[in-house]
Amino acid sequence: MYNLPALPYTKNALAPFLNEEQMTYHYDKHHKTYVDNLNKILETDKSFAGKSLEEIILSSSGSIFNNAAQIWNHTFYWSCLTPLAKSTAPSAALTEAITRDFGSLVELKAKFIDGGLKTFGSGWIWLCVDSAGKLTLVSTSNAAVPFTNKGPVPLLTADVWEHAYYIDYRNLRAKYLETFWNYINWEFVSKNFETKKIGSPDFGG
Repeated sequence: MYNLPALPYTKNALAPFLNEEQMTYHYDKHHKTYVDNLNKILETDKSFAGKSLEEIILSSSGSIFNNAAQIWNHTFYWSCLTPLAKSTAPSAALTEAITRDFGSLVELKAKFIDGGLKTFGSGWIWLCVDSAGKLTLVSTSNAAVPFTNKGPVPLLTADVWEHAYYIDYRNLRAKYLETFWNYINWEFVSKNFETKKIGSPDFGG
């Protein structure tokens, strides 16, 4: 049985980037639905009992994968955000890697936003680190995650499904991504870069 993970802040803490109505709709409706759907499926399919979300994602397909991955993706996404007043900078080690692989933080921002805009339909844009320590940008569709098929470890993600921003931004994905950048929890991203492990947040299960 999986529970809806608690947000690391109140539902109005990210305003005006994401207002409480947007947060309530996204978290209480969409995120919770994935949790409820997965629990319902696993009531009859006992083959995944006791497995972590990461284990389910790496060994499933179809509706089980879609719901497990969307629980993981959304939990990771919420952890990537922080109220504006608490926003920090990337760690020295991460800054060095960003400069090496993208030229500067400004150039990373531009490429991240461009990648999010070019993600067709519903999906995610990710900053990842590969097994060699190189930073890469990865775009995934629907529920897909970067780390399947021995892919890279996610450090940061922006949800570019329309339900993630439509109440506040309508179809202005570029404005949403531009504003997203000001609310990044760089402490969390830097920790992910330091550990280079999948599932840095406590996802439970």
